[in-house]
Amino acid sequence: MKVLVTGSTGFIGAQLCHALVERGDEVCAFHRPTSNMTLLEGLPVEHVLGDLTRAETLQSACRGVDAVFHTAALLGGRVQPGRMYTIIVEGTRAVVQAALQAGVGRFVYTSSVAALGVPESIPSADIPFPLLDEAHTWNFRPNDWPYGYAKYLAELEIQKGVAHGLDAVIVNPGYVIGAGDIYRQVSSIIVQVARRRVPVLTEGGLNVVHVADVVAGHLAALELGQRGERYILGGQNLSHQTLVQKIAEAAGVHPPVTVLPADLVRSLAGIYNLLQAFVDLPISASEMHLAGYHFYYDTHKARTRLQLPNSRPVDEAIREALAWFAQAGAIKLQRN
Repeated sequence: MKVLVTGSTGFIGAQLCHALVERGDEVCAFHRPTSNMTLLEGLPVEHVLGDLTRAETLQSACRGVDAVFHTAALLGGRVQPGRMYTIIVEGTRAVVQAALQAGVGRFVYTSSVAALGVPESIPSADIPFPLLDEAHTWNFRPNDWPYGYAKYLAELEIQKGVAHGLDAVIVNPGYVIGAGDIYRQVSSIIVQVARRRVPVLTEGGLNVVHVADVVAGHLAALELGQRGERYILGGQNLSHQTLVQKIAEAAGVHPPVTVLPADLVRSLAGIYNLLQAFVDLPISASEMHLAGYHFYYDTHKARTRLQLPNSRPVDEAIREALAWFAQAGAIKLQRN
């Protein structure tokens, strides 16, 4: 099978390229001329130069391929919402249109659990942690979470393509951890904790998944995913405190012990937004707006319909990520 992978030099895209080559597929790695090629070094792929903002490069890239994995995106944080919309939403629209014009037989879009929005309530002593599933839809203020909203809009572009005959499926990874997170060598929670740049914690939680499980989920979605459906590729639901404690223990540093009330953190988001234009701060204002939410997910649909095995342990993903970041020079591991 001839397969085009956008975002091929990134965290998920590069590992997907390796997995496709290993199983015998002919891989076309779509990337910009200026992309960092570290993760594809020595891999026998066809390098296809282009840009999501240049539709003509996508049209030529899609010709003659049997399937497309659209993993390219733009990470959140301090990125301007306008540029985020251009890359994530308009870029996805352009890839969809190119795939339709080329008659691509199968299309897998790498979305995010962020596209599902937020839980309907913040848990308390009387309210248990709700598990979000694929039926959940966007329900948050776009300006307070531009990345999540952009991924939601991009999914709508996929559904428009499906309406026009594209055989597309959507996968929604949780917070991905493992070796090769090349574009988050500063912003990753792994790096931040290992550098002791997380002095306090906030209430809340997230779903953490090993990158190898995410890649396996992509391949399963290609073969077994139902047209127009979305599948959450998740691992373990963890509180922020538990995750940071695991990272700190593996990195050989002391974890923060102070947990700030979510209401306080959210109330300071506006001031924080002003400060981050002048000071290098460890998180973004949009992340502060999400304080207190437990982004926990039900992965039953993906595990059963895509026939996925049990997820790898979070501790394994953390160890591999720390080793890779240390080798890349992003951190220096401490030992107690």
